[in-house]
Amino acid sequence: MVSISVLIEIFIASLLPFNIALASILGMCPLIAISTNVTNAKGMGLAVVLVTTLTAAINWPIYEFLKWSGTDTLDLLVFMITIAASVQFLELAMQKFLPSLYNAFGIYLPLITVNCIVLAVSLFFVNYDYGFLETVVFALGSSLGWAFAIVLLSGIREKLSVIADLPRGLKGKAIAFVLLGILALAFIGFAGIARVDPIQ
Repeated sequence: MVSISVLIEIFIASLLPFNIALASILGMCPLIAISTNVTNAKGMGLAVVLVTTLTAAINWPIYEFLKWSGTDTLDLLVFMITIAASVQFLELAMQKFLPSLYNAFGIYLPLITVNCIVLAVSLFFVNYDYGFLETVVFALGSSLGWAFAIVLLSGIREKLSVIADLPRGLKGKAIAFVLLGILALAFIGFAGIARVDPIQ
């Protein structure tokens, strides 16, 4: 049984010093595309948190069964099917209950299916032999870290669009990459918070 202190360290490490967006540079496509508006960024962040945590929790027992049955070479295929089904369910739910947010996402909501972090979290727990609780905590921390990064980036971009007259070459996606580089450097400062690398 894994201790609470280890779970807390995994959560903090995956949220801050080993932030999956700013340290591992995963999930960049929606991070850049959706981060022009804080409201949309919050919605996308929430969707990624739900899908990543849910699929990791579902994929762990499935992988244990595959390992037990000797068919664990199928894990990548099974993970992709689970992710696609979860995103489809989320898309249908948002279309019914949150149509304005669904319309704001446009093509980017289905892109959660191919968002690197959703699959990466499932592959990390396989590669690093996480138990169920460790997997769920790591998935929650990593996805919240990604959501934190996109909301932070979108807030800065919104503010810059109002207060700064950027040169033409730095407008749009270019400034997003510059800001991500600065944020990644800033997050190095959190390295002393956690003693564990969540994917070590």
